[in-house]
Amino acid sequence: MKQIFINLPVTDLEKSMNFYLQLGFTMNPLFTDEDQKCMIWCDQIYVMLQSKDFFGAYLKKPIVDLKKYQSASFTLPVESREKVNELIEHGIKAGGIEPVPMLDEGFMLLRSIEDLDGYTWGIIHLDMDKFTEVKGSV
Repeated sequence: MKQIFINLPVTDLEKSMNFYLQLGFTMNPLFTDEDQKCMIWCDQIYVMLQSKDFFGAYLKKPIVDLKKYQSASFTLPVESREKVNELIEHGIKAGGIEPVPMLDEGFMLLRSIEDLDGYTWGIIHLDMDKFTEVKGSV
């Protein structure tokens, strides 16, 4: 099985872990210790929240302040429009911000959330039946 582990340096591991739990991730204790928290979205997607010291021990480059600079963003699919709204609202309550307005194209609902360190996640629901009606068969 193919998997991806996304390593993110964070300022506060506990607060960041709580934020990701509120977004619907679960914590995997097998890959979790005092320096990193393993957060699972699904069997293929793992986010490794790492203390900045731990993260910086590999490559000796400065860590970018994502509150000031734009970086890659990530998008997570969910099963319904309601789930998009629910997860974004939970993320906001956990300290995240919604940096751009919601995008609703009928067949697709996309909302974005910025976490405590400035990483941006899109939460998307794509109705494939409506999408193929609008865009044609794929």
